[in-house]
Amino acid sequence: MGNYLAIVGRPNVGKSTLFNRLTKTREAIVEETSGVTRDRHYGYSNWNGFDFMVIDTGGYVVGSEDVFEEEIRKQVQLAIDESDVILFMVDVRDGVTPLDEDVSHMLRSSNKKIFLVSNKVDNMGYYSQSNDFYALGLGEVYSVSAMNGAGTGELLDVVVKEFSPEVDLSNDESIPKFTVVGRPNVGKSSLVNALLGDDRNIVTNVAGTTRDSVYTEYNRFGFKFKLVDTAGIRKKKNVSENIEFYSVMRSFRAIESSDVCILMIDAQTGMESQDMNILGVIERNNKGVVIVVNKWDLVDKGNNTHLEYAEAIRKKTAPFTDIPIIFTSVLNKQRIHKTLETIHEVFENRTQKISTSKLNDILLPIIQATPPPQASRERYIRIKYITQLKTHYPSFVFFCNLPNEVKDNYARFLENKLRKEFNFTGVPIKLFFREK
Repeated sequence: MGNYLAIVGRPNVGKSTLFNRLTKTREAIVEETSGVTRDRHYGYSNWNGFDFMVIDTGGYVVGSEDVFEEEIRKQVQLAIDESDVILFMVDVRDGVTPLDEDVSHMLRSSNKKIFLVSNKVDNMGYYSQSNDFYALGLGEVYSVSAMNGAGTGELLDVVVKEFSPEVDLSNDESIPKFTVVGRPNVGKSSLVNALLGDDRNIVTNVAGTTRDSVYTEYNRFGFKFKLVDTAGIRKKKNVSENIEFYSVMRSFRAIESSDVCILMIDAQTGMESQDMNILGVIERNNKGVVIVVNKWDLVDKGNNTHLEYAEAIRKKTAPFTDIPIIFTSVLNKQRIHKTLETIHEVFENRTQKISTSKLNDILLPIIQATPPPQASRERYIRIKYITQLKTHYPSFVFFCNLPNEVKDNYARFLENKLRKEFNFTGVPIKLFFREK
C-alpha cells in the first residue's frame, strides 16, 4: 500500500508509547525482529479507513558513550528513507534541546512530510509550552499525551490525509500476484530467475506501486501471473545498507500486495525465527503461502528425511499446519514446475467461493454429530447455519445462539473440517461467530 509512518526523536520522548497506542487501534501485527542492532518494532494501525504501517525507531543520539549510537542513528535514517510520513516527537517538559535541533536539521533535508509532535502534554499548563517548538522551523506543533491518548485522534486525522488508498497495478484484477519472501541469501533471486526462465520476450516489466518492488508479468505453460521481485532494492545515498532491516521492510511491502507468498528457507539452517516472523505476517494478512525449502541438494538424506523435515517445520508453524512444503534445488532447477503448480493451487484455494447451501449441507451434519461443548449445565450452544463472507480471503460466519461461548478448540475443529471438505491448503481461514 505504501502507507508507512516512522516515529523518530531522541531517546525517552515517548516514541514506543505512541507506537503501542497506534497499533492497539485494531488487532496489531507487531514483529519484534532481533538482529538489527537493537530490537525493531513494526506494527499495523488503522484510522478512518486507512491501513498503515508504523515503524518505531531507536532514539537518535549524538556524543553518548553508547557503543550502538552510530548504528541507532543509521537505523533512524533508514526508517526515514523507507517511510512516507514522519512523526518527529519531542518532550514538552524538556523544551527544545540541542539534540532536537540536530534531528530537525536531518528531517528538513528528507523532503518527507513531517509532523512535529509535542508529547507528555498531560494538562493545560503544558499546552503553551508546546509553542516553544515552533522555533525548530517545522511548522504546526501537535500536542499529545501518548500515555493517555489525548490529542492522538486529532493528530491521526491530519496524518492519514497524507496516505493514499491502495492502487492496483493494472485494471485486470484477475491476474494473481505472487511474491518470493525470506531471509537474505536463501535463493530468492535465483528462484525468481528460474521461474521467469531465459525466454525474456514473453515477459514485460511493470513498474510497481511500492518503491522497492518490480512486478513482472509471466504468461506461459498455462500460467499467467505477476511475480513480485524484491531482490533488487535501490541503494540509498550516504546510507550504509543494513541487510536485515531492508529484508524485513521488503517482506512487509511485498506481502501486502500479494495473493500468494512463496516463503523460501535454507535447507541447511531450517526454519528460523525471522522465517517465523515473516510467516506470521503472511498469515495475519490472510495471504496464501507455499514454503519452499531450497538447497535441498546440500542436505545429507536418509530414507524419510524430507518427511521428518516437513514435520519439524509444521511443529513450528502450528496451529497453521496445512501448508504445502516443496523441497528444491533452485540452481539445479529441481521441482521448479512443481512450485509453479502448487502456487496456483493455493491461489485457487484462496479465491474459491462456496455456496451457503453447500456449506450447510456438509457442515451442519458434522456439527450435529459433534456439537460444541455445553456453555454451562443448562446452556447449549446451537449453530444454526453458516455462510461465507465476501472478503478477498476465505472467511466464514457461524450463526449461533451463544457466539461468545464458542471456545478456541472447537473453532479449530470447525476450521479443520472446512479444510478437509473444501481444500484450503496453504490458506489462512477466518471464522466468526455471531448471534442470529
